[in-house]
Amino acid sequence: MNLAAKIEAILFWKGEPISLKKLCQFLNTGEEEIKAGLEELETNLKSRGIVLIRKDDEVMLGTSPEIGTLIEDLTKEELTKDLGKAGLETLSIVLYKGPIRRSQIDYIRGVNSNFILRNLLIRGLVEKISDPKDQRSFLYRPTFEVLSYLGLSKTEDLPEYSQVAEEIEQFVEATEKEEEKKDEGL
Repeated sequence: MNLAAKIEAILFWKGEPISLKKLCQFLNTGEEEIKAGLEELETNLKSRGIVLIRKDDEVMLGTSPEIGTLIEDLTKEELTKDLGKAGLETLSIVLYKGPIRRSQIDYIRGVNSNFILRNLLIRGLVEKISDPKDQRSFLYRPTFEVLSYLGLSKTEDLPEYSQVAEEIEQFVEATEKEEEKKDEGL
């Protein structure tokens, strides 16, 4: 598989901006090769529904401007739907455990939460903030709007906040211990 295809796969999987430096690390190659791969990818994406978006030293995949109206209509339709079980589950984790990394949400839920988080971001229920421990990642926290909608002045006012937050922490710790035992058994 050529470098452009590998870059495309990583950008698709990541679903958010990624730095050239990180691409170099992931693909174990130099920046010049990455830039050439990005040029090839950009050429390959011409006349397709996906484009390569560049900002400073970061890149990501996005939708083509030509289908903006269609995407806008789909987004409006998505916003009028109920959150669903997965959305409520993810929002609950952010409310009771946030600020929290996406990887931690994925770990608690046991599935990739990228699409659900995107939906919650679009609806203004959660927001991304910089992670002070890792400038390359983000934390998710509830917005003022969701707290206001729920009639709360702070997340600690959620029903049984202390108990639920503790149960989530115990679940994470127990799961980590279980995984450690499995790893030791290998």
